[in-house]
Order: sequence, then structure tokens, then C-alpha cells
Amino acid sequence: MDCVVVSLGGSILVPGERDVEHFSALAALMRSLAQDYRLVLVCGGGRVARYYISTGRELGASREKLDEMGIEATRLNARLLQIALGHDASDSMPRTVEEAVKEARKGKILVMGGTAPGHTTDAVAAMVALRLGAARIVNATSVDAAYSTDPKKHKDAERYSQLTHRQLYQLVDKGLHSAGPSDVFDRAGAEVAMRANLPIYIVNGRNLDELRAAVRGENIMGTVVAD
Repeated sequence: MDCVVVSLGGSILVPGERDVEHFSALAALMRSLAQDYRLVLVCGGGRVARYYISTGRELGASREKLDEMGIEATRLNARLLQIALGHDASDSMPRTVEEAVKEARKGKILVMGGTAPGHTTDAVAAMVALRLGAARIVNATSVDAAYSTDPKKHKDAERYSQLTHRQLYQLVDKGLHSAGPSDVFDRAGAEVAMRANLPIYIVNGRNLDELRAAVRGENIMGTVVAD
């Protein structure tokens, strides 16, 4: 059974609109997919994380403390998804990649958040995928594909249906890590995927048909990153 690691952006998990309905529908989809795939779901922090990070930054918190608050927010989102999945999800909440790999091999859907300061959930997803020999990474985000720049701010942003790993890395290689980044995929995660030649499917995570197709490795309207 192939393993697929899904990086679920916090902004699509808890956008503040019909969240309960969305969690229920997302859980139903993952239950269905888990019949054919071993799933690891890595949850981002979204607006909850951004609130604590921005407030903490104004109060003078260190980058490490800001990251720690962001990680806790990712785990809160992961707990909600665990609850929605019920007995189909593992009860554990891995705090390291090693713990995640060990737990994922037990068979139930593994849901987790971040791990350590300096590692975004995209990077965690890539590291777990590498260790598990995953077939692909699915990046469920708030946009429908990878773009040359933020399409919400720039109407002339170029949309990509296909990218190489090097092209994705160059797209997101924008300087030093800071807490609460919102690129389409994290630079560190893109580098791990590039070195391991792990395909990445980038889709609108609120479109469950797209998400299903991406997990299955089928044709998508989003972006496929592969060499």
C-alpha cells in the first residue's frame, strides 16, 4: 500500500467559515482514501498561529518562542482533525519525525502538527515522506496552484501546471526562515523533496475533488512538481 503525505494548510483547515462541516467532509474523504493508501496528515497553523506569532513578536518574543507558539497552534488543528476522524485516526501526536515514522507504520491515519522550531509543517511533511518512502506529497493550500507571485495580490501572476523540483525551489527561495511563512511551499521542504525526487501535488485544499485526485496521483487542475 503506497504512502501519501498530505500537508494541510491551516488556512484551509480553519478559515472561520463552516469549519465543522468542512472537518467532517475532510474526515470522510480521508477515511475513504485510507482504504487504498497509508496516510500521514500534517496540519498547519493558519490564522490561529499567525495571531499568536504576530502578537508575540510585538511583545518582543524570540524567533524560537514564536516558532513554539506556531507549533502549538498546528497541534490544536491536528487535534480537531483527529476528533473528526474518530477511531480511524491514531491517538498519538508525534513531536518528532522519528515518532511520526514509527506511528505511521501501525496502520491508522496519522495526524500531526509541527515538530521543532525552524521546521515548518511543509518541511516536516517532506521529511516524513522521505523517511517513509512515500509515493508523493500533497500540498493542500489556499490557492489552486503554484504561481509566480501571490495571485491574491498580483492579478498578473503566472500560473504553473507543471514545475521541476529546481523550479519550485527557486520560486520559494526568498531568504531566511521566519515564523509564520505563507509561501505555496516551504523552502526547506522543497529542498528535501528535490533531493529525494519526491513528487509534489499542489492543490486548493478546500476543493475535495482536487484533493482526492491528488492523493490518488491522478490528473489535477493544480500544479504537479516532478522531474
